[in-house]
Amino acid sequence: MGLHLSLTASLGETVRMAEPRAAFELDDSTFGPISESLRRDLLLHCYRFTGSIHEAEDLVQETLARAWRGRSGYRADAGPGTWLRQIATRVCLDSLRRARGRRRLPSSPAARIGEVLWLEPMHDDLIADADADPAATYDLRESVSLAFLAALQQLPPRQRAVLILRDVLAMSAAEVAEHLETTVPSVNSLLHRARRTMDRAYNPPSAPRPPDAATASLLRRYVSAWEAGDINALLALLKHDAILEMPPIPSASVGHAAIRAFLAGSILDGTPGRWRGVSTEANGGPAVGLYQRDNDLYRFTGLQLLATDGDRITTITAYMDGSLAARFHLPMEIDG
Repeated sequence: MGLHLSLTASLGETVRMAEPRAAFELDDSTFGPISESLRRDLLLHCYRFTGSIHEAEDLVQETLARAWRGRSGYRADAGPGTWLRQIATRVCLDSLRRARGRRRLPSSPAARIGEVLWLEPMHDDLIADADADPAATYDLRESVSLAFLAALQQLPPRQRAVLILRDVLAMSAAEVAEHLETTVPSVNSLLHRARRTMDRAYNPPSAPRPPDAATASLLRRYVSAWEAGDINALLALLKHDAILEMPPIPSASVGHAAIRAFLAGSILDGTPGRWRGVSTEANGGPAVGLYQRDNDLYRFTGLQLLATDGDRITTITAYMDGSLAARFHLPMEIDG
């Protein structure tokens, strides 16, 4: 399928290593510390289901509330991480069933424009610890990339759950069957259908690699092009079929000519100093906090996520949302 073969191996091992080794009794003194130590893993799990950090945070709260109410049923041999993840999966499935029909992403994999309409960006500080294994960390980054998440959202809820549990978290078919209270043949059938959809809908980078010096250089040149107001310098960094999209607007500019027509004039008009950019990371890749000059200050206008392939940018996803500054630890204003 479209996922890299390393994803299920190293990421699954990372998840299993995060499981506390000793058996715990979940009582008033242990539930809080254990659940807090696993909160980030639960947040990532719920985020893959929904593509929304806000919803994921609410689902984690519901997960912990259900777990607290049902703590008497905890089996110590399962491990608290497995037990909480199982509850979180059921909470996510319940939420997706309630939301059915409210969100509609394109059903055709050819309908690329607008496919991130409902996705929310996530800061990379939620992905992994600084001292985590680099290969496993890269797999974690891929599993929360906008392209992967957009493809996931095309799956029906139970297919989505099976693919996340089997191909992202590397659980066995038997473990997934227990998670979802179903049979192994049912899990295998759901996984087969989910993989067929993902093969069509998800196109991973042709030369995947962790963020490196080349990516950092590309990001610096991108920021410099914005700060110089130089549309030609910006286009030189993009692939010929690059996409510029601005969720939640259900349309996009595709290719150099369309992107030039959209940006040149009122946005990048050749005037230097109109824009400032601050580098950051989101959804496992480079991102830029964009600021527009307002008298003696630059005010935060939004966040741009950049998807790259080799030494070129393939997609610019621009979220014009002032509230993202706080979530990404960016200032609202910068001195001019």
